[in-house]
Amino acid sequence: MFNKTLKKIRVGIIGAAGYGGVSLIEHLINHPHVTIGALIEKYDVNKPISVIYPHLKGFCDLPLLDPADPKCPDDFDIVFYATPDGVGQKEARRWLDKGIKVIDYSGDFRFNDKDSYASYAIRIGRTKEHADPDLLSSSIYGLPELHRAEIACSDLVGNPGCFAVSSILGLAPALKSDLIDSNDIIFDAKSGVSGVGKAPSPPFHFPARYEAMNAYKVAGHQHVCEIERELTLLGGKQIEITFTPHVVPLCRGIITTIYANLRPNVNIKSLRDAYTSMYRKEPFIRVLSHGEISSTTDVRGSNFCNISLNIDSRTGKLIILSLIDNLVKGQAGNALQNMNIMMQIEETTGLMSPGGFP
Repeated sequence: MFNKTLKKIRVGIIGAAGYGGVSLIEHLINHPHVTIGALIEKYDVNKPISVIYPHLKGFCDLPLLDPADPKCPDDFDIVFYATPDGVGQKEARRWLDKGIKVIDYSGDFRFNDKDSYASYAIRIGRTKEHADPDLLSSSIYGLPELHRAEIACSDLVGNPGCFAVSSILGLAPALKSDLIDSNDIIFDAKSGVSGVGKAPSPPFHFPARYEAMNAYKVAGHQHVCEIERELTLLGGKQIEITFTPHVVPLCRGIITTIYANLRPNVNIKSLRDAYTSMYRKEPFIRVLSHGEISSTTDVRGSNFCNISLNIDSRTGKLIILSLIDNLVKGQAGNALQNMNIMMQIEETTGLMSPGGFP
């Protein structure tokens, strides 16, 4: 067990200047048991992070260090890879062999065998095999609400995809309690532009995105792989879903609308009972009152997931709204939640914030 009375957790952040990296920094600077040991980045090397993100001035002024620099520290307790797919899988073993824990933001360690990873990799256009497939069997899928016990014993965690967090948490209790027909489940998900990441791209410049929204990767989004895997585990049989993601002219936030056919005699009370029972002790899930509708601004900047339960009595459809901040519960906040669990300190530490308005 980590002894927080003797020392602070020393953290290294690789890919620190991306949106996921800076979101993690924002939460770690007020974490009472953490010190940031190094910010590691291939771009803007030697610049203080507060030059790139001026709101951090006086809170975190550490320079960005080139990972190839021999003077770059490596004496961490835990390392975060806030990097694209393909980076962490090449480097994780280096840290693990030193007894350093690893949390990877990408899909590199969300799957436990080569075949499952290959199905995912095809969807993101990666043709190469996993760089270190022997590590896959020891990686844990980092969704605390479903895998808390395994995360606590793990040295290697694959942080979930942002769409996957919203989708899985939104449907899990209904599926686990067998309240729906699992043969016809639809996810309609919409994300803010920050979900694409920091790298500039013409389709995401302001003139192209302003007042524009569109579906993308229709019937082929990579997060379907992990959503179906986790729902299959919950439902006890193979689950296949329809999933359509959209980009909307919003900086941050995800709203996922989930449609499923209810079993006979399921009413709002039995539905709410299933959700409150499963999520009663979950600090970051808020099950809203019947008919209460939430906005992405209600979770912006926070690690919360808001879930609204609705029944269309005319059609017998269950309609669930699941909302998260894609950069927090969908990425950095969830990763920090995993770190707290792995280091055996209070899970909510550094995360219990309402976010910000507007």
